[in-house]
Amino acid sequence: MQVPPKISFHGMDPSPAVEARIMERIDKLEEYHKRIVSCRVSVSAPHRHSRKGKIFDVRIDVGVPGRDIIVNREPGKNHAHEDVYVAVRDAFNAAQRQLEDHFRKRGGIRVKEHAPRGHGTVARLFSDDGYGFVATPDGRELFFERDNVTGDGWRALSVGTEVRYTEMEGEKGQHATSVTTA
Repeated sequence: MQVPPKISFHGMDPSPAVEARIMERIDKLEEYHKRIVSCRVSVSAPHRHSRKGKIFDVRIDVGVPGRDIIVNREPGKNHAHEDVYVAVRDAFNAAQRQLEDHFRKRGGIRVKEHAPRGHGTVARLFSDDGYGFVATPDGRELFFERDNVTGDGWRALSVGTEVRYTEMEGEKGQHATSVTTA
């Protein structure tokens, strides 16, 4: 970064812990987007006479060649932002998405692509042992474990259940992860 990051606090005392979290998130942005020129972050607490609680406002201005990325989370819209760390996280996630969009349009960054989701049926299930096999449309069977099933989906599985999954390469070959009922 050509210009050192600037962090300011409004309506609240500066917090070294919040400032450290912000610096971590700035560093993470720089890992993915090497062409960031500057970054300014402003954290504001609402006036004390606010009726709805203390919802924090986080504004981020990121300078990149040819454009400024501005994230300004509206206070009062999301009550999860009563926690300053949640407000900071959400603002930086929005900045990350905007940076990815900007660089994708300019062709300057490779955005992480998710593996395509497969569709199959449970061919064999060993409930007591915590694993099973998914039959794929091309006739293969993919191993999966209870931990590879999302949420409480393990209880809903039985032989013949239609599922969606992500195929991954493991030590012992291909297997299914992120298994969900279809």
